[in-house]
Amino acid sequence: MTAPSRARKLAEPVERLFGGIAGSVCGVRTEAPHVVLTYDDGPEPGGTEGVLAALADFRATATFFVLLTRARRFPGLLADMVSAGHEIALHGVDHRRLTGLSSDEVERRTRAGRAELEDLIGRRVTWFRPPYGTQSPRTWRAVTRDGLVPVLWGPVLRDWQDVPQADRVAGAVRDSRAGSIVLGHDGFAGPADGVEDGPAPAVDRGDLTRRLLGAYGERGLVGRSLGEALTVGRQYRRAWFRS
Repeated sequence: MTAPSRARKLAEPVERLFGGIAGSVCGVRTEAPHVVLTYDDGPEPGGTEGVLAALADFRATATFFVLLTRARRFPGLLADMVSAGHEIALHGVDHRRLTGLSSDEVERRTRAGRAELEDLIGRRVTWFRPPYGTQSPRTWRAVTRDGLVPVLWGPVLRDWQDVPQADRVAGAVRDSRAGSIVLGHDGFAGPADGVEDGPAPAVDRGDLTRRLLGAYGERGLVGRSLGEALTVGRQYRRAWFRS
């Protein structure tokens, strides 16, 4: 067997395991004009309320990937997300990178985090987004062992950086099409969430959501949660590993 043949043979099990249906959700294949809106790192006072108000004004829905460190502190905001009809997903017990933890610790944390979040909202939680989008085959296995499905993204709002609102919107809209999963934030993780990423950016998150949805509307697109988009579309999955 030649070296390229051996390489292809070794790659086949990895493709079967991490490509296609067994990978991470990175988009939706759909003919509907839906863009999937996702928000990480909340709930957070001063951010979540503005996002919820903008979504309501545009009759849009979103998937919120929440941190348990935040949900415990701000259960009222979490309840507001649920009562407004949005989808709740798990971002983590805190915001630490899973790739720095053992497989057993990753599995224990995600299982406990999912159970606690389900108790808080009274609903089943299916989606999971690894903090910073970092995962390895090892952490992917640990997260999915109990049925959680990793969800990553396509276009980004760059709302963790200090850049003009117009640049944030223009970049996300330029990269979006029907079925795209857009990464936004309704909060900013910090020391209380197990990380130190510097000062929070100056961003009006409600205004950003409002501008984004207005720009999408001009292109005939509407914002939807992942679960809602999947009622008329199907998941697109692929391998996504980064440290």
